Amino acid sequence: MKQPVLGLVATAIGIVLALAFISLFTLPAFNGPVAFHLLCAIPFQVMTVVIWAANPSFVAKLSQPGKGAVLLIVNLVAMAIIAPLALMAVGEGINPPGPVPSHFVIIVVPTTFWLAIVWGGWPFNMFGIDAKITGIALLIAAYVLTWVGFRVFFNYDFLQGAPPVVNLASAPHGLFNGVVALVFYVTALAAMFLVLCFDLWPLTKTPSVMQQPTLGLTWSILCVIIAWAATYIGETVMGTDPMVFLTRVTVPFIFGSIVVLNMLQNSLAAKLAQPMKGIVNTVLVVVIGQVLAMLYRFAAPMVTGALVSGPPAYDYEIWLANALLSVTFPFLIFIAAYFGMWPLAKTEGS
Repeated sequence: MKQPVLGLVATAIGIVLALAFISLFTLPAFNGPVAFHLLCAIPFQVMTVVIWAANPSFVAKLSQPGKGAVLLIVNLVAMAIIAPLALMAVGEGINPPGPVPSHFVIIVVPTTFWLAIVWGGWPFNMFGIDAKITGIALLIAAYVLTWVGFRVFFNYDFLQGAPPVVNLASAPHGLFNGVVALVFYVTALAAMFLVLCFDLWPLTKTPSVMQQPTLGLTWSILCVIIAWAATYIGETVMGTDPMVFLTRVTVPFIFGSIVVLNMLQNSLAAKLAQPMKGIVNTVLVVVIGQVLAMLYRFAAPMVTGALVSGPPAYDYEIWLANALLSVTFPFLIFIAAYFGMWPLAKTEGS
């Protein structure tokens, strides 16, 4: 099976598995501890795929599906270790996790992408040490940097009077409303994917920019500018609720990017030159992301039950964001990177 059929079939399988998995849980369980734990699995997954190339030495000699199974088990073990540590560091160990620790584990994901892709593993890969150690060091740094940024930029005073699961005494009292900061940070991740749609054009036209740490700094500034423009237009000019903006614009774009760039392996516009390739990729990302978001919107009542949209609970918005990015995204990457699209595609040694 070849691309793009390979990616489309693998994506369909991932979506079916994800929706079946979601259907096993009630809304409070899914939006709470289930999503929290899966979010704690994603940074390790990102590190494994980008830094370890989904082929660390301890699985390098294995064929599929053994290689994928071992990587998946290791990822789940890492999740089981990370989740309680994150809950203790931010949520004081209170279960089920409230919005504060949930927001923390969400933003660790963009930080890990930032260190692994935007900064290309720099400076952790400068010392010629084993990739396994480099990856673990990067992962630890992602959580530490996120914790610092979380304390500086996120503010949860608006949760005054919230249920006991929110301890405002220990919650961050940073510079910006926690929800607004969350949406901005995740939108900056969407901007990273937008740049990837263009294969880093026009940065590639300046060789000196393509070296780290100049590339990381330039790419980061570009993503911040794009995220600021998008959120300013969406939230300030158009008056869209930040959580609605997140689920109608940001999350579908990220999900569409995963399908176009990872599952379809950038094959749909492969023959085009930049910037036309980037333009076509971006249109495909928007269309595919919005179509799949509508599919999940249609499936939600059958999978989880009736969901109420909007404040104060934002049940539907939280469900959709978790369904697409906390569950389906890692499921798709498990299929594409850990299992190498097995058994749909031939893999080395299988």
